[in-house]
Amino acid sequence: MPRVRDIEDGRWEREFPLRSVIRDDGSADPADVALPDDQAVDLFRWMVLSREVDERMVQLQRQGRIAFYIGAIGEEATVLGTVAGMEQRDWLFPSYREHAGALFRGMPLVTFVCDLLGNAGDRMLGHQMPCHEAWAAGRFVSISAPIATQVPQAVGAAWAARIRGDDMVALTWFGEGATSANDFHTGANFAGVHKIPVLMVCRNNGWAISVPRELQTASETIAQKAIAYGIHGERVDGNDLLAVHAATRRARARASAGQGPTLLECVTYRVEGHSTSDDPRAYRGAEEVDAWKARDPILRLGRYLSWKKLVSPEEVEGFRVEARERVRRAVEEAEAFAAKPALETLFEGVYAEPLWQQREQLEELRAAVAADPRVANPR
Repeated sequence: MPRVRDIEDGRWEREFPLRSVIRDDGSADPADVALPDDQAVDLFRWMVLSREVDERMVQLQRQGRIAFYIGAIGEEATVLGTVAGMEQRDWLFPSYREHAGALFRGMPLVTFVCDLLGNAGDRMLGHQMPCHEAWAAGRFVSISAPIATQVPQAVGAAWAARIRGDDMVALTWFGEGATSANDFHTGANFAGVHKIPVLMVCRNNGWAISVPRELQTASETIAQKAIAYGIHGERVDGNDLLAVHAATRRARARASAGQGPTLLECVTYRVEGHSTSDDPRAYRGAEEVDAWKARDPILRLGRYLSWKKLVSPEEVEGFRVEARERVRRAVEEAEAFAAKPALETLFEGVYAEPLWQQREQLEELRAAVAADPRVANPR
């Protein structure tokens, strides 16, 4: 049976063109550039830091110092371009690759590492698995593992803000695989019907773990799915930070003006495995990966900054050295928290006040630890 793509002859790619700003040689039409030079340089430094964090955390996992990691190598422009395009009063609803968004919103790097270690410095008190951080001060909501649950959460928060008269637009991220989940449909449908001020950002990175995009959905693009929900859809080059940032600003302005949600498809690529539990060599070839590495978002923005004579090669190397040192210090400081969260924290935050059953369980736990300390520190 012929695919829709063959029948339509690329219709939806024409309806939703892939917008970009930075050309392959690093040049750009000044009319298309909305990001001030100083902000472009600052975001480049954030992208370099994000890459260094991801690479170092994978090393820690391989060394057995943390249990698990899932990063965003190759997707930095999509993550940072969108978060930088929002306002500080906006709430963020991540999936599990947007760690740079939490850091950009002020989460200390050492706190992030403590969350991975699950030690006494962990803001989550050991309640979450690694890479499921939250940062309330930066309006970065706790990450949840089930696919697409963050979409209706973001829609609900944005709806509440509109009822209260707050100019808050919610941003939520998800992968293209999540667009096949029921929660995506629930959130997108409700947002469309009620014109909820929410920006739904799909990181179309080509793979839903080991399932390629073309086997995960028959849609030629992800952006065209917006039509079914009566919302605005747009498709941008997710490796072009300037294009992502500009699209985010447009979507936020529409939402704030009462024009409803936007489904923003950022076409990018997951260079590494889905997580440290995944070996992508089992399902994709090196040629595909190498082709995308040539379109690396950090190299792309770097060429633009060089074209505008905003940074020199020496400054770029300085950014990398700075990022490496920041991560090294954060790991060293985080690992100094040798203690685990106190036993009492096992029951904190579950209910506003512990139930009688929890109080009894805590006393039983204390007694068990007193009788055999290995209960609290199994090996």
